[in-house]
Amino acid sequence: MIRYPWSGGDTPPRPPRRGWRGYLERHLPGVSVAAMVVLLICFVLYPYTLITVPSGQAGVLWKRFSGPGIYCWCILPSGTVLDPDEIRHEGLHFIWPWDKLFLYNLRLQSSTQKFNAISSDGVSVTAEITIRYQLNFDSVAVLHEFIGPGYLNTVLIPEIGSVTRAVIAKYKAEEVYSTKRQQIQDEIQQTAVTSLANHLDSLFQAQASVQATPTNYENFLQHSIMILDTPVLSIELPTDIVSAINQKIEQYYKIKEYQYRAEREVEESKRKQIEANGIAAFQKTVTQGISDSYLRWQGIQATLALAQSPNTKIIIIGSGKGGLPIILGNLDSTQPPNQTPNTGGNTPSTDKNDNNNKNDNNKKNGNDNKKDNNDKTNTKPGASLDLSDLKSILSHFSDALGTNSNKDTTSNKNTTSGKNSTNDKNSTADKNSK
Repeated sequence: MIRYPWSGGDTPPRPPRRGWRGYLERHLPGVSVAAMVVLLICFVLYPYTLITVPSGQAGVLWKRFSGPGIYCWCILPSGTVLDPDEIRHEGLHFIWPWDKLFLYNLRLQSSTQKFNAISSDGVSVTAEITIRYQLNFDSVAVLHEFIGPGYLNTVLIPEIGSVTRAVIAKYKAEEVYSTKRQQIQDEIQQTAVTSLANHLDSLFQAQASVQATPTNYENFLQHSIMILDTPVLSIELPTDIVSAINQKIEQYYKIKEYQYRAEREVEESKRKQIEANGIAAFQKTVTQGISDSYLRWQGIQATLALAQSPNTKIIIIGSGKGGLPIILGNLDSTQPPNQTPNTGGNTPSTDKNDNNNKNDNNKKNGNDNKKDNNDKTNTKPGASLDLSDLKSILSHFSDALGTNSNKDTTSNKNTTSGKNSTNDKNSTADKNSK
């Protein structure tokens, strides 16, 4: 009898494998379906289990069920976890799919709002204010527990609006518009910080929290929102009020301008008075030391300086007042010193004696002019005078003084003879008429 019927030359079959490979080979369809289901579950639950906290933000954990914590070996109660150690920092974090992680922005934030207020004098004012604030990291969980993500519209904006109306009501419209804007801005910020802290502190309710020790976080809420500043961007008033304020300010500065002008004129009058006193004192001092001989000597010095200058000129010695020379710089426009303009008066008598006197005077004047022409010296540009020239100039001055005195005597004699001849003529005419 043949025990193995396939032993007649056929290969016997392999025995089944043992272990996990054999199990997979035997249950391959079932394992494949289970793996697909697990992958599907992971794909579906991935957004709920792996949470990324972006830069500048923090995550507050909310637990649906009480259970062990992932980052601590402890049992965490359900609800919002107030412990600052359980606040998630930046990065990737794993949570149970039935829990939630709320994100809060810790960076500097700003919000611009317009608030209507009434000034102390009853004028409607519209103030545009920018609120710049920041959240405290340790207090984010408490803020989420009692206020929530809408804290800006729920708490912050109404608080700033209330404080703004209260502060503006203390000032007049003109002060709000122009003079005390910075003071109002600082007062709004300081008042808002104090008022917000008091109101947030009153919102904390320890009995509403399911945490083990909620009283430890009682002071966290009042410091959860930090108001950095509240700059006032613009103040809007009615058009008529703005026009009246601008006119008032314009008149104020005009008054200041007039006051400045008056003060300037007062100071200018003082300056002129001091200047006049100085000039008077100078003239008084100088007059005491000035004499005719000193002035004549200064004239000689000026003549010498002009004679030595490079400019072309003609110096007439002995024809000036007091024996000083006459300097001619332009011969074309210079008139003879003895020529006098015709004033249109009565013409002199045509008596023969008068004509004789005129002829005698003309002859004498001709002789004097010839002498003066002989005394004329033409100075060349850049000519210099030595001691002999100075002596000759001084001698000419003395001759000129003597000549002037002789001319005065001669003219007096001619005047007397002319008067006598006129009187003789008048007496002869009277006799003939009788």
